[in-house]
Amino acid sequence: MTQLSPESRMLGALYGQMLGDALGMPSELWPRERVKKHFGWIDRFMDGPAENNAACYFKAAQFTDDTSMALALADALLEADGKVVPELIARNVIRWVDSFDAFNKNILGPSSKVALAEQKKGVAISELENNGVTNGAAMRVSPLGCVLPSAPLENFCEQVWLASSPTHKSDIAVAGAVVIAWAVSRAIEGASWQEIKLALPDVAKYAQTRKSTTFSASLGARIELAFATVAKSQGTEQASEAVYQLVGAGVSTIESVPAALAMVELAGTCPNQCAVLCANLGGDTDTIGAMATAICGALNGIEVFKKEWLDELKRVNPQDMTRYSDAFRRFRQQAQEAE
Repeated sequence: MTQLSPESRMLGALYGQMLGDALGMPSELWPRERVKKHFGWIDRFMDGPAENNAACYFKAAQFTDDTSMALALADALLEADGKVVPELIARNVIRWVDSFDAFNKNILGPSSKVALAEQKKGVAISELENNGVTNGAAMRVSPLGCVLPSAPLENFCEQVWLASSPTHKSDIAVAGAVVIAWAVSRAIEGASWQEIKLALPDVAKYAQTRKSTTFSASLGARIELAFATVAKSQGTEQASEAVYQLVGAGVSTIESVPAALAMVELAGTCPNQCAVLCANLGGDTDTIGAMATAICGALNGIEVFKKEWLDELKRVNPQDMTRYSDAFRRFRQQAQEAE
């Protein structure tokens, strides 16, 4: 087996985020039955349907707010030489929000909308409560997983909390972001999915119990349920249905992060298969797709992506992703040397 380079894994994570987001965009926030009835089966890029008031603004292969905010975080990391500066992240996110007129469209999650509106009024991030439980921190965190070494876990959690703080400070929202970022980070370090999977419930528990701010259910327990649900199902259709019904596929962190991990498992870590399964899941398809396919991309590298999908993503979203992967490799090395 060829040893994958960190750059290949980082590009896999970044394009995985983009692929899962763009393929899952047309069906986002629709119930599973409606997705089946309207699309049959999503296995290619499609325009957002006019009747989907979250997806109607986007064309085929275009990424949504998930990846726009991930790139806002990535740009803030570039500007600060790999350091997490919440104010830079917030500034970049607000720039995107304003350019897309996202406050007046059904794009922003409720927690992000409130927090960003307060910051636009001049309220400092440190003064915001930001105790929302939605998945806005987890959906954008994959670039930070590229930069941060997975250990020590305490420092990892603190950095993810800082990166989340412009929109989310709750124990569950930050724990969800830690789980996604840590899975990406371990994959970049060359860990197998089996190793990562076994560790995730404990990582979630540690992250969630560091600073208790909500009465949320246990993320670690829900992750275990997600993996068990996939394990006892027969085939992808039955497993997807069970994940949707038992684990949940909504915008809350406690549903969408475990659902994303279930999809990584169900797809056998293949980013192409994962993006398709997430797009057809129902619920918060683009966000679950972005998180899950970023992990799959980091595990398998950019080389395994379908060439026609990658070409289409690059054509529709002309971003030079190598400028991120080059810088992130350097930042990661510096962080490892500083330990």
